[in-house]
Amino acid sequence: MSGSPGFLVILGGLPGTGKSSIGRELAARMPAQYLRIDTIEGTLRRIRPELGDLRDSGYCIAYALAADNLRLGHSVIADSVNPIEITRSAWRDVAKQVDTDFIEIEIFCSSPDTHRRRVEERWRAHDGSGVPDWEAVRNRHYEPWDSATVRIDTADATPAACAETLIERLRTAQPTS
Repeated sequence: MSGSPGFLVILGGLPGTGKSSIGRELAARMPAQYLRIDTIEGTLRRIRPELGDLRDSGYCIAYALAADNLRLGHSVIADSVNPIEITRSAWRDVAKQVDTDFIEIEIFCSSPDTHRRRVEERWRAHDGSGVPDWEAVRNRHYEPWDSATVRIDTADATPAACAETLIERLRTAQPTS
C-alpha cells in the first residue's frame, strides 16, 4: 500500500483487546487520521445527555468523517468494536464510495486471563464510567469476522509490537477496493 493515496484501516475487536492502543500507535507511525467511536459517542453523551441511547450515531458520524478525510487523500484508522457484519459492511462501503482501498484488521486476545485483567484494570481506572466490565464484555454479541484480512493476537505482545507487525503487513498486504 506504500505510496498510494489514502486508504482505510478498519480495526475491530472486543473491548480490552488493545484496539485503541494499537490504533493510536498506527496513526502516529503512518501517519493517518484516527477516528475512535468511543471518543465520538463519549463526547455526544457528555454534551447532550438527553440523547440517551445513541444507537448508531457514533458510527454514522465516523463514517462521514472518514469519507471526508479519504477524499482528501488521507489514510484513516477507524477504531471500533465492529461487533456485527452491518458495521463492517458500512466501513467497506465508505471506502468504496470514495474509491479507495481498505484493509480489515481484527484485534483479539487469546488469553482469557490477560483479557479479563485488561478489562478489569480499564474499568477500575475509569471508575466504571463509560467502559464495560468483564461480564459485559463476555456477554457482548460479537459475530465471527470472516472478511478480516489480518488478525492480530495481543495476548503476549505490546501495542507497539503489534503496530510494528501491522505496519509490515500493510506494506505487503493486498488492499481491497
